[in-house]
Amino acid sequence: MSHGFEMQPAVRAGIDPDTPALLRPVARALNVINQAMVVLGMLALLVAACVLTYSVVSRYVMKASTDWQDEAAVFCLVGATFLCGAFVQSMRGHVGIEAMAGLLPRSVNRLRLMLVDLMCTTFCSFFAWKSWTLFHEAWAEGQTTSSSWAPPLWVPYGLMALGMTLLSLQLLVQLTARVNGLFKPHSGVPA
Repeated sequence: MSHGFEMQPAVRAGIDPDTPALLRPVARALNVINQAMVVLGMLALLVAACVLTYSVVSRYVMKASTDWQDEAAVFCLVGATFLCGAFVQSMRGHVGIEAMAGLLPRSVNRLRLMLVDLMCTTFCSFFAWKSWTLFHEAWAEGQTTSSSWAPPLWVPYGLMALGMTLLSLQLLVQLTARVNGLFKPHSGVPA
């Protein structure tokens, strides 16, 4: 569906040509890690689907109690969601509102995109730091969920912290590429 403003198609995962040479090894490592996280995310979604299907069958067909299935599925979904965030960001696949993009001059739009990357990097870095503090507290204090199964809370907090750290690194690499790109003349391709 067209809204009058044609934007670039989705970007394939890869290294932005404007990425500084110093960060290119980090960008390459992130690409490899992101691919591995997507595979883990797919497996986690598959496991969550199987666990929830088993839960329904065992509860309604075999009349058995289910006390661990919901938490196991939630842990898998938390892992899949957070660990795959950096991969989605590497393709610039997160939801973005681009109503202003077609109205602004190209140079102002590039500056706007850089500021958005800066704000996202700042927010996600703060979120990652807070996630690591939650992970540490859960680990050090032996926190568990309140269910009868009582799995340790460091597991979802660790998945959340790792995922947000990867997302922050991905955003930082993309931010530096965006800043580099501000100082290069562009040939009519929108940012």
